[in-house]
Amino acid sequence: MKKILFVASEGVPFIKTGGLADVVGSLPKCIDKEYYDIRVILPKYTCMKQEYKDMLEYQQHFYMDFHWRNVYVGILKAVYDGITFYFIDNEGYFGGNRPYCDDALYEIEKFAFFSKAALSALPLIDFRPDLIHCHDWQTGLIPVYLKERFAGNEFFRGIKSVMTIHNLKFQGKWSVKEVREITGLSDYYFAPDKLEAYKDANLLKGGLVFADAITTVSDTYAQEIKTPFYGEGLDGLMNARAHDLRGIVNGIDYDVFDPATDTYIFQNYNARDFRKEKIKNKLKLQEELGLEKDAGTMMIGIVSRLTDQKGFDLIAYVMDELCGDKIQLVVLGTGDERYENMFRHFDWKYGNKVSANIYYSEAMSHKIYAACDAFLMPSLFEPCGLSQLMSLRYGTVPIVRETGGLKDTVMPYNEYENTGTGFSFRNYNAHEMLQTIRYAEHIYYDKKREWNKIIDRGMAADFSWFASAAKYQEMYDWLIG
Repeated sequence: MKKILFVASEGVPFIKTGGLADVVGSLPKCIDKEYYDIRVILPKYTCMKQEYKDMLEYQQHFYMDFHWRNVYVGILKAVYDGITFYFIDNEGYFGGNRPYCDDALYEIEKFAFFSKAALSALPLIDFRPDLIHCHDWQTGLIPVYLKERFAGNEFFRGIKSVMTIHNLKFQGKWSVKEVREITGLSDYYFAPDKLEAYKDANLLKGGLVFADAITTVSDTYAQEIKTPFYGEGLDGLMNARAHDLRGIVNGIDYDVFDPATDTYIFQNYNARDFRKEKIKNKLKLQEELGLEKDAGTMMIGIVSRLTDQKGFDLIAYVMDELCGDKIQLVVLGTGDERYENMFRHFDWKYGNKVSANIYYSEAMSHKIYAACDAFLMPSLFEPCGLSQLMSLRYGTVPIVRETGGLKDTVMPYNEYENTGTGFSFRNYNAHEMLQTIRYAEHIYYDKKREWNKIIDRGMAADFSWFASAAKYQEMYDWLIG
């Protein structure tokens, strides 16, 4: 039985701010239990919902030497969906009303503590993993510590590590002097071939240098991050480690995202009856949001953080032109003030065509996936993206830019070969995006049978976690032997 430990800063259902939590919560369930004992370590945030806190059982505690002090470390445990989760407790670091804060140096100290505490806890919970699977910069110190202070301890000798990049933009950077003080690492580790990058200490870089293998969340993104445009200053390192780098696309939980059983949506449907049942969701949502009730109008959905990364400058540029078409646009999300206000403005200007919902709600996101005809994701970069996978599952045709995971998961429609599951455009250009949306409108209005076949193919695609889990298992076997 091979033992695998996931270490991450968030994981569903306990705590979630983004797609990382979905991976950490969903992937372990799909790994083959016959061959792998897979467990997860997370921080115990005080902002976790009470129902999840009530599940936690105290295991034990110890005091750890960290940042010139003796610091309390509690260990708690919960079993959820057959997976054992451990939680590192320290209210000084994991208190507050949200998991992350805006103080970058404090975040580095917090996750340096978490990385060291997670490793130190292992002998006490009597679990010696063959491999530790680390996620994003918050756990970047684990591969470093394994090769440094823990290397002399028999218990830790030979433990392999994997670093998964969910978004290379976030790296955990600060001055060498302060990071050296917090981590207790010697000067040796703050060289350009280790943790130092452009005069700063960089926690993600440390993890990428010292891990035995590196993965990221789609094949295309794995290639893109070797280039200066997408490499966020680490493209040289990504090229140097190219033979240890692989892309494995994320999945989604097919039990949670299933139009046939989803309790959030107005009308359930499946791949066989969507032609007559899916539309009932559209009519109900139009009514709920005060849009013109018209089954025939093409409805385009957006569920997203409203940030530059997601391509909203392109949408802002052509919004008036787009609203001149026979479409409706439903937006859900929060983010940069200028994009929130931009959508509010167009909601006011084209009230019966545009609905700006500047908040986040899980229930409303499901209603949008179920009700819309198309789903727009014109991202500047997108390591994997989950919204396009959800829209495919719900028979809502994605319109995406060909980048990262969007390129890997959405096959562009080809009307001559009758193939494809969505529409895509290559360049980061507002009118190229508009042209693609209008091409999709043309198929929707003038070739309805073809449109429905695109939906058939999209709903038949398998982006469940089981497909990805098989690739992770292959990598674990390759590393552990």
